[in-house]
Amino acid sequence: MEPLVSLTTVHGSFAAHVLAARLQSEGIDVELRGAVGSPYGLTVGDMARVDVYVPEDQMDDARLVLLASEVDAAMALPDPGIEADARSAAGWAWATVLLLITVAVAAPLLRLLVD
Repeated sequence: MEPLVSLTTVHGSFAAHVLAARLQSEGIDVELRGAVGSPYGLTVGDMARVDVYVPEDQMDDARLVLLASEVDAAMALPDPGIEADARSAAGWAWATVLLLITVAVAAPLLRLLVD
């Protein structure tokens, strides 16, 4: 077997296993080292660090798979327009609440002025 070289470091066992599965689906051998088998499931800081190793002769292919994974992750980010729509809806909700409060306070005052 070829000597193993470090491809990347990820944080968290789940992310490491997802990347390993993607690499293996492309026929690339993978070895995970670090917080992979931690019984405590630590996912913060260096305690969650997992190093991903691949054989030296498969490094170029592994980099392409890693790049594709990063592009897929970037493309899966939420649409900023959706967040803006949510903020807009929240703004309208607050405006409606303020209007109802204003009407509730103003109505008795108007009755006093009219009477």
